[in-house]
Amino acid sequence: MKPVVIFRHFSCEGPGYFSEFLDEQGIPWCLIKIDEGDVVPASINAYSGMVLMGGPMSVNDDLPWIAPVLDLIRQAVDADVPVLGHCLGAQLMSKALGAEVTKNAIKEIGWGEVKVSGNSTAQYWFGELESFNAFHWHGETFSLPSGAEHLLASPYCENQAYAIGKHLALQCHIEMTADMVNEWCVIGVDEISSALDSPAVQPPEIIQQTLPLHCFFLNKVANQVYQQWIKGLVN
Repeated sequence: MKPVVIFRHFSCEGPGYFSEFLDEQGIPWCLIKIDEGDVVPASINAYSGMVLMGGPMSVNDDLPWIAPVLDLIRQAVDADVPVLGHCLGAQLMSKALGAEVTKNAIKEIGWGEVKVSGNSTAQYWFGELESFNAFHWHGETFSLPSGAEHLLASPYCENQAYAIGKHLALQCHIEMTADMVNEWCVIGVDEISSALDSPAVQPPEIIQQTLPLHCFFLNKVANQVYQQWIKGLVN
């Protein structure tokens, strides 16, 4: 089977639980480390799926790798190779597919409830779940591309996820492990401190409270979602 290609844009924002899931399923994958200067592949043909992780930059920044990544996303969608975006990855998908990425009214950092939309597509991806506690770390949001179906919303960000066929974009993070959360709390401590007046930003001690339990339930959600996503992989 052709590997799933995963794009990492920042050193501490790797695939997390998603890579564990692929390993458990026996699905090969490879990592493109944008943060270390890896070259963006010119063609999607060598891959069974395309996955984009998060990062602190904006899709509207003038960075040399953004245009080739957007092109590869469009190639994948045109070739029916499934794309999966987490946070920045979802924003890259949105921009590639003609939607807008803009500043969100409120920054979200920490654990927060997202509600699952009441449509059959949301049910396909999230099963019987009506809501769950997702992990958030973002200051921007996306509009929905043409043909997208809304899947998730939080009280502070309406567009938390959408799907277009087998392609899935998630503003929130479902890939988190306890180690990742702890590392982000250290690296992002200044960002948290400067944004604590936001009603959707939690201090590190709250984020890290009952962390194993948070991650246990989040991994269950991720497992459900990822099981559906891999059904679309191409040989």
